[in-house]
Amino acid sequence: MNMKVNLAGVELKNPVMTASGTFGSGAEYGEMVDLNGLGAVVTKGVANVPWPGNPTPRIAETYGGMINAIGLQNPGIEVFAKRDIPFLRQYDTKIIVNVCGRTTEDYVEVVERLGDEPVDMLEINISCPNVKEGGIAFGQDPKAVEAITREVKKHAKQPVIMKLSPNVTDITVMAKAAEAGGADVISLINTLTGMKIDINRRTFAVANKTGGLSGPAVKPVAVRMVYQAANAVKIPIIGMGGIMNAEDALEFILAGATAVSVGTANFHNPYATAEVVSGIENYMKKYNIEDINELVGAVR
Repeated sequence: MNMKVNLAGVELKNPVMTASGTFGSGAEYGEMVDLNGLGAVVTKGVANVPWPGNPTPRIAETYGGMINAIGLQNPGIEVFAKRDIPFLRQYDTKIIVNVCGRTTEDYVEVVERLGDEPVDMLEINISCPNVKEGGIAFGQDPKAVEAITREVKKHAKQPVIMKLSPNVTDITVMAKAAEAGGADVISLINTLTGMKIDINRRTFAVANKTGGLSGPAVKPVAVRMVYQAANAVKIPIIGMGGIMNAEDALEFILAGATAVSVGTANFHNPYATAEVVSGIENYMKKYNIEDINELVGAVR
């Protein structure tokens, strides 16, 4: 039985990876999950300089999910390269570094710095607000998506995954823009913009007022967007958004995702990623499927 999948020439032992921002860079979960059993670990977002993130409170539970407004707090590329990459190199899993920035130059600086590091792929988070465009996320304008993809590709030594925002009118336009810019892979969805109000305190539940909604509540939207994107582009897709178990992961694969990322589930079930891997294996045995790739996009 073959669980291996290929993303732009990078072979993963199985299609299950972590979602950026929900797994740290692996160390927090290493005691509970055997990282050797995962297809890849996707790190928390890394910028060219340390980011303090947003004021607190930054997280709120919602029905069927959570809202986060962490603001991509991270120690910056130098600390990350010194501390986190060596930790992940101990394991037999692929390393995908999530990159964030406020300008195209910020992204390029991190991508160039990672050029000589032993990491396998780069995931570019284009939901970051573009300072020069007045705070509009790069991922909400197809011209910006194509331009930043093209610029990152010029400087990247590893294959480039563009992480798409769902906060757009038509996800296929964004997927095609990333493909036109030279993206090797796309990943989707990032969080949906949401809000929660504390009625007793009569104020916003997170200091930022709005935050990113994730968890089971977003899954039907995410599956639909992955399906649309898979039918709009020829490059591989990593699907994510509310995956709690193997059944959820398989929906994304059948919709057209070559691989999947497990995110919010990690917060209440640290073993979620490992359980998804074994659940997919059991499904393949049950239905006599020899190769996981037979399932990719099987629902038309």
